Amino acid sequence: MRAGNVLAMNPPLFVTRDDTLLDELLRLAAAAGVTPEVASDVGAALRAWTAAPLVLLGADLALEMARLGPPRRSGLHLMSWGTSPDGLFRLALEVGAESVTDLPRSDAWLVEVLTDLGDDRPARGLTIGVTGGSGGAGATTFACALGQVAGRGGPAVVVDTDPLGPGIDRVLGVESRDGIRWDALCQTTGRLSARSLREALPRRDGVGALTWHAGSRGTLQAFAVREALSAAQRGHDTVVVDLPRVADPVIDEVAARCDLVLVLVAPTVAGVASAGRVCGRLPDRGAVRLVVRGSGLDAAEVARATGVPVLTQMGHQRGLDEAIDLGLGPVRSWRGPLGRSAGAVLDRMALTRAAA
Repeated sequence: MRAGNVLAMNPPLFVTRDDTLLDELLRLAAAAGVTPEVASDVGAALRAWTAAPLVLLGADLALEMARLGPPRRSGLHLMSWGTSPDGLFRLALEVGAESVTDLPRSDAWLVEVLTDLGDDRPARGLTIGVTGGSGGAGATTFACALGQVAGRGGPAVVVDTDPLGPGIDRVLGVESRDGIRWDALCQTTGRLSARSLREALPRRDGVGALTWHAGSRGTLQAFAVREALSAAQRGHDTVVVDLPRVADPVIDEVAARCDLVLVLVAPTVAGVASAGRVCGRLPDRGAVRLVVRGSGLDAAEVARATGVPVLTQMGHQRGLDEAIDLGLGPVRSWRGPLGRSAGAVLDRMALTRAAA
């Protein structure tokens, strides 16, 4: 059993004596297919406080809970029926709540939150960023290869954050499939459901793709990127992010939220020099590893020159352009250079997570 699923096995906790509020919360939980644990006093609530994946604390018990000083935790929301009473926002700060929410106005939002709890996925999917150490290093191709290989074992998604790239839907062969793109997500606000995002993306063989429509102006909004990445992590076992080489605050934030950032390196003097600069500007150098693609300088020389460890090295793959043109994706054979290298990265990360 994966440790990430422990919280998902426990029910959410509803803490309130307000019958009207509780009836509404139970109705919404039923609509989401979730059976909660209910506590009508703060003492009983504290016994399940840290184990519950989500806590909904009624405004009627917020003052009592604040006086007890419960352990700080994520996933705590203060709930009220109708207009929030005076002082509730101050109490939210005291108990460490993430939000103050009024019902029935926020019914739809709460159903999405509860629905995510019933989704039997890890608490947070493995997130791998991929960027090029130099132009033409093959970062998008390798990102899509990682998605294809990861998709064999569970839901995976490749997220395109490079507006000047070829488009990951084109590389994965799903560009003609219906589904949501960045164009629509950047026009929305509010929390994004993990299940809704997973089911809305163009997808094939367990791999979804989030990119732009062909020919559209590729732009990213910070709020949309945060929500999409969070929903992708909650709804997939593996999230692969195709990162551009340009410095940008939004992209730096995305890179900082990755468990691992891979820099594709061409093993030439110029390629290694460029890769060293790219590695130097990434926010967490300790989470950066190199993927050497092609022949030339030895992997040990590349690592020594950049000061960054090499995770895997691969040769050129025959028929790569043809496979992509046929809509098959970059991994045509699991035993080819891309398939083997992508599998090696994922195996290494699985071992690292299991040991954590």
